[in-house]
Amino acid sequence: MTKAWIKGKTVQEHSTSASDMRRFGGRFVIGGIAAVVAVLLAGALLLLWALPDANVFNARVERIFIENDDLTTQAEIKLLEILAQSGTAFSETLASYRVVIVVLLIFASAMLVAAMVFLFMLVGFNRRMAQIERTGIQVNSLLISREENTVYLNNLGFKLTAAAMETMSVLAEARMDDDVLSGSEIEGMISGRSPADCDEAAGATRIKRLRDTLGNQLVSELLVKNIARRGYMLAINKDVIKVL
Repeated sequence: MTKAWIKGKTVQEHSTSASDMRRFGGRFVIGGIAAVVAVLLAGALLLLWALPDANVFNARVERIFIENDDLTTQAEIKLLEILAQSGTAFSETLASYRVVIVVLLIFASAMLVAAMVFLFMLVGFNRRMAQIERTGIQVNSLLISREENTVYLNNLGFKLTAAAMETMSVLAEARMDDDVLSGSEIEGMISGRSPADCDEAAGATRIKRLRDTLGNQLVSELLVKNIARRGYMLAINKDVIKVL
């Protein structure tokens, strides 16, 4: 853990960031894919090397021709021709086997690489889901529309008052600058006065009003639903409810 100073305040920062974890995961996947491809290539070379030479049979038939040049009858010559044709067929079969083996190895390599990529994606997805379960609502995007006085969290829009919009805008600008603001600094930025002339409680009140306004709408949107002409109910699956 390291400490970073921001406007006289200390903020804890994790030495291992999410980007480092992503880079490590990317290197792990690339290394795994390279290892899989290397093993398959080694297996392919070993298999192709272990296959007999396609010309061995033809060489044996040719040797029979040379050693038995006294075979002159029609039946004997016909037998030698059949042997020669068998050698040609054998060499063609071995050549086709080599092509089939190479194609199958390429297909197996592609399947293993795809399996590793999907495995990495699944592990990352599970970690993401576990993080969301621990933290609750995961904010992936924040859009502040001053014209509509609306804040969009992910794909949900929430109406705010003008004062709450000012507070949200100040907090958003401070977050983009990695700043931490006190209550007096928030009040000073909104009112245009010096933070030294502002009350800490005034800024805290603005934060409380923002939390109340936004929190009520979040609860209404995600938890407590208002069903027209019927009443209210929790917008969750009944199987997840536990009362202790």
